Amino acid sequence: MRDVRRANRASLLTDLFHGGRQSRQELGDTTALSQASVSNLIGEMIEEGLVEEAGLVGSDGGRPRALLRVAPGYGYVAGADVGESRVTVELYDLAMSRLGFAQFPLESGSGAGAGADPESAAEKLLEGLDAVVAEAGIEKSEVLGFGVGVAGVVDQSGEAPVVHSQTTGWDGVPLGRMLRDGTDVPIFVENGAKAVGQAEMWFGAGRGARHAVIVMVGTGVGAAVVVDGRSYRGAHSNAGEWGHTTLVYDGDVCRCGAKGCLEAYIGSGKVIARLAEVTGQEPDPKLLNRVLAAQGELDEGVAEVIRQTVGYLGAGIAGLVNLFSPERIVLGGPAGLPLGERFLSDIRDAAARNALRHPYSRTRIDLCQLGPDAVAMGAATLPIARLLADGGLPVTAGAAPMSRAAHRRSLSRGRP
Repeated sequence: MRDVRRANRASLLTDLFHGGRQSRQELGDTTALSQASVSNLIGEMIEEGLVEEAGLVGSDGGRPRALLRVAPGYGYVAGADVGESRVTVELYDLAMSRLGFAQFPLESGSGAGAGADPESAAEKLLEGLDAVVAEAGIEKSEVLGFGVGVAGVVDQSGEAPVVHSQTTGWDGVPLGRMLRDGTDVPIFVENGAKAVGQAEMWFGAGRGARHAVIVMVGTGVGAAVVVDGRSYRGAHSNAGEWGHTTLVYDGDVCRCGAKGCLEAYIGSGKVIARLAEVTGQEPDPKLLNRVLAAQGELDEGVAEVIRQTVGYLGAGIAGLVNLFSPERIVLGGPAGLPLGERFLSDIRDAAARNALRHPYSRTRIDLCQLGPDAVAMGAATLPIARLLADGGLPVTAGAAPMSRAAHRRSLSRGRP
């Protein structure tokens, strides 16, 4: 009975979160629950402070109906983006209004090609969590979870997430345990592209699609594959490493050590190096954005670099079309979004030339709507997904509802 109750609460809570304000009658229609069940469960969640009334709507000849929503202030969620040179931490309420922001530079690890030092990253993540909580003026016990987006594969099979990233030198980094040792806030760790993919599916360009691929192009290149509304992780959480599929046999060397990876041709570091070579400028991280923002026609050498990059990107997208036949492909990331904003028609043309005609004709290629740096926001959706899946109940909850404060404290002590 507890499992049934949890599932019914999850259905109602998920429908309210994604569908916006609704009456009890509308919730009964959309969830197929009886009006009695809806009334009882909504009553519990109102008592807990998880759901609240938010206005009235008229009815045919009867009394106005109360509209309901997930209470924005019931709890708060934090999200972080661990980049190669900086950590960004953000805090949101349950209406996804940003209440806090912090950013810190990161120390590099030892060895050639090493990314951020894991110990430094964990320290700055915890420092950032403290900073955004203080900025928002809330208690840390009110934070329902801390989601962290990272590069590479995140192994979720053990007690705490472990990160494997050849490109940044993170080989079996127990980031989940490192963070849990420093805070009581529940920790969620996920690949950054997958975190952004979830946010775009919930709030952005993927909304309404059941089969989609959200691709992120920056220094690294990754994808979030959504199949029938669910994120596809693969047998060992490796799915989505699109940047390390081979585009050119025995081609350019990639950061991962292999040759010919897609990332070696469209990753922003590689593109910037080519632009620096043809322009004689320093390989500044902002060089690509400056080139794309320039008015007028591009210089011949610059135009050729961009033409090749767009062609490689389109060919890579064509591979996703042929493999997954999605309804929608969403292009984003610090390099992908500005490329798409200026050259989306060329990217579509390149994809059409390299994809099978029938699946391509049923696929739409759009741009991300949440901006080029949405990893922290995407990571903040990870604890919300757990909240919705559990129907707002802590993992050890019994049948009786609790007070709002006690319920939130109990929920925040749960572990994914």
